[in-house]
Amino acid sequence: MTEYIHISTSDNRERKRRRRELIAAGVCFALIAVLTWVELKYLGGNSYLFLGLLNLNFILLLVVFFIVARNSVKLLLERRRRVLGSRLRTRLVLAFISLSLIPTMLMFLVSVKFVQTSVDYWFKGQVEESMEQALELGRAFYGSMQERLERRGKNMIDEIKEREYRWGGKGMNTFLGDKYAEYGLSLVGVVTPAGKFQNTHSSARWEKAWPEIAEKVDWESLKEKPRPWSTILSKPDSDLIVGVTPVDEGRSGFLVLGETAGQGVLHRLDQIVRGLDEYKKLKTLKYPWKMTLYLTLGVMTMLIILGAIWFGFRLAKEISAPVQALAAGTERIAKGDLTVRLEDPSDDELGFLVGSFNLMAEDLESSQESEQRAQQRLAQQNQELERRGSYIEAVLDNITSGVISMDDAGRIGTVNKAAERILGVPSAFLIGKKPQVLLSGEFAELMAEAMEQLKGSPASVWSRQVDLPVRDRVIKVLVNIVSLGEMGGGTAGTVVVLEDITELEKMQRLAAWREVARRIAHEIKNPLTPIKLSAQRLQRRYGEAVDERVFNECTDLIVRQVERLQQMVSEFSAYAKIPEAQFKADYLVPLVEEVVAMFRTTHRGIRWDLRIETPVERMVFDHEGLRKVFINLFTNAVEALEGRDDGEVVVTVNHSKDEGVVHISVQDNGPGLSEEDVSRMFEPYFSRKKGGTGLGLAIVRSIVSDHKGSVSVRPNKPGGSVFELVLPVRA
Repeated sequence: MTEYIHISTSDNRERKRRRRELIAAGVCFALIAVLTWVELKYLGGNSYLFLGLLNLNFILLLVVFFIVARNSVKLLLERRRRVLGSRLRTRLVLAFISLSLIPTMLMFLVSVKFVQTSVDYWFKGQVEESMEQALELGRAFYGSMQERLERRGKNMIDEIKEREYRWGGKGMNTFLGDKYAEYGLSLVGVVTPAGKFQNTHSSARWEKAWPEIAEKVDWESLKEKPRPWSTILSKPDSDLIVGVTPVDEGRSGFLVLGETAGQGVLHRLDQIVRGLDEYKKLKTLKYPWKMTLYLTLGVMTMLIILGAIWFGFRLAKEISAPVQALAAGTERIAKGDLTVRLEDPSDDELGFLVGSFNLMAEDLESSQESEQRAQQRLAQQNQELERRGSYIEAVLDNITSGVISMDDAGRIGTVNKAAERILGVPSAFLIGKKPQVLLSGEFAELMAEAMEQLKGSPASVWSRQVDLPVRDRVIKVLVNIVSLGEMGGGTAGTVVVLEDITELEKMQRLAAWREVARRIAHEIKNPLTPIKLSAQRLQRRYGEAVDERVFNECTDLIVRQVERLQQMVSEFSAYAKIPEAQFKADYLVPLVEEVVAMFRTTHRGIRWDLRIETPVERMVFDHEGLRKVFINLFTNAVEALEGRDDGEVVVTVNHSKDEGVVHISVQDNGPGLSEEDVSRMFEPYFSRKKGGTGLGLAIVRSIVSDHKGSVSVRPNKPGGSVFELVLPVRA
C-alpha cells in the first residue's frame, strides 16, 4: 500500500513532538493574551488575584521561552553538524528577530512613559481633598438639621407644659397639627411610656415610617438615660431626619419629630464615603500598580519577540522541509521500501521535483504488485474459511438442541454447550471417546443399537425418545442420529441431535389433565345438587317421624359426601379455568409479608422466619395470582409440619440484579420428599395427603408459568423440603 510522507525533515516521532510543541506554544500565547486582557480590564482592584494572574503569565512566558530556546539550541547544533537547510533557517530566524525587536522596544518605552504620567495624574492630592470636603459638607448639613429638630422639640415641650395640655388629649392633637404645618415637618407624634404612638401627623410619603421608627429607637435606653436622640431613615429618592425628645425624662413619654432632607442625599453621601475609602485603598497601591503595569507591558513585549522568533522557526521549517523530505525518501527507496511517496501541495520547482520522485517510486513498485495481490487473495480465502467456521461454531453453541459429532469409528469429535447441559457431562470428558463407554443404562444400549443400524443403511435416520438420568432427576430426551454419508471412500461420521422435551411433555400432560378436569367437573356437577337437596328434604320430612339412628347417619353421610364432591368439583373448575393474569406494577415484598403475617396468626404453633436478603425493586406481576401461589405453598408447608412441636418455615426473598430475577424459597423441616415425589410433585391429581385433590401445586405451576418464571422443589437438609420460585423482574 502506497505511503505518503508529508514534506518534513523529521520522522514520525519528531513530527509528533513538534506538533505538541506547536499546540503548547499556541495555548501559551493565547493564555498570556487573555490573562493580560483580564488583568487590565477587570482585576485592577483585586491586587492578590492580579498578582496571581501576573505570575501565571510569567510561568507561561517561561514555557514559551523554553520552547524557543530549545529550538534555538537545536538549530545551532544542526548548523555545526552542517545539516541540510540549517543555514537558511538561521538567516530567517535572525531576520524576524531584527524586524520585531526595534518596533517592539520602541512601543514598550512609549507605553512605560504613558503609564507613568497617567498613574501620577490619577492620584493627585486635589481629588482626595475635594472628596473629603464634600463629605464634611454633607455631615455638617445633617448635623444642623438634627440640632434644629432637637431645638424645636424642646420648645414644643415647654409650650405644652405652659398651656397645660393633657397628654394625648384633643388639645394636644390640635397643637401638634399646628406645629406640623408651621414648621413644615414630614411627621410629628407622641410616644407614651408604654411605647404606643398617639396624635401622629405625617405626610403621605412617610405615613408608613412609624413602625420602622419604633423598631430603630431603643426606648428603654432613653428612659434610663434621658437625652435627645436622632436617626435617619433613607429612601432612594429622599431621607427623613427623625428627632426624639424625652418628656419629663421619659416618664411622660417622648415627642417625635421628622423632617425630609432632600432627595437621596444620604445615599449620595454614602457613595462619597465608599468612593473616598476606595480611593485611599488604591492610593496605597500606587507604586505596586505602576510596577504591575510595567511588568504587564514587559510580558507583552517578550510575547511579541518570542512569537516572532517562533514564527521564524516555523517559516524556515516550511521552506527547507521539501529538500530534507527528498533526501529521506531517496534513502528509504535505497533500502527497498518502494511504497514511499512524498506529498507536497506546492506547485513551484521543488513541487515538480517531488512529483518526479513519486513517478520513479511508482515505476519501481509496479513489479511487486502482482505478487502482493496473489498473497492478499490467499489471505482473504483463509479469513473467509475461519469466519465460516467461527459462525458455525457460534450457532451450535447458542442453539437449545444438543449436537454431538462422531467420526467413522464412533468416537466423539465435537460437543456443543446444550449437549453438555443435557447429558450433565463436560465436553472435555466426552471428546475422543465412544458414547457407549461413557454412558450406561438404556441410553448406552440405544446408542449401540443406532450405530449398528446406521452401518447397514448409511442414508437413514434413527430417532427414539428415551428417559435419561441426569444428576438427581430423569429427563425426557428425543434422540436423532443422522449419518453424514460417504466421503473419500468411507463414511464421514454421524451427528447426534438431542432435544430435551421434559418441559414440553409436562405442558402437554398439564393441558390434557386440565381438559379432563373440565369434563369431570361438568359431568359430576349436574347430579350433585339434586342429590344434596333430596337428602336434606328427607331429613326435614322424616327426621322427626322416624326415630332411627341409621336413617340419620345415612342422610348425614350423603350430605357430607355430596359437599365434599362439590368442593372437588370447585377445585377441578378452578384448575380448568384459571383466570387470566392481571399484570400491573407493584412491590412484591409487601405481598409476601402480608401472607406470612396471616399464617403467623392462624398457625401460632409454627415458627415463621421471613428473610429479605436484598431489596426488591418495583416489578410487574399478577397480585392475586401470586397471593394464591404463596397461600398454596405455605399451606403445603403447614400440612407437612402437622404433629410437630418444633415446626419451622423459612421464607427467603433475594433479588439478583445481574440475572434480573427474584428468588423466593419456602423451606420447612417436615418429613421431606422421596425422589418419586419430587419428579411428580407438580402433576395434577398427585397428592400424598389423605383426601387431597393434588391440584394446589399444579395451579401454582400454571400461575408461575404465566409470569414467565419457574418453580421447583428439592429435599431440604437435614430434613424437609424446599420450594423455590424464580420470577423475572419486569418494570
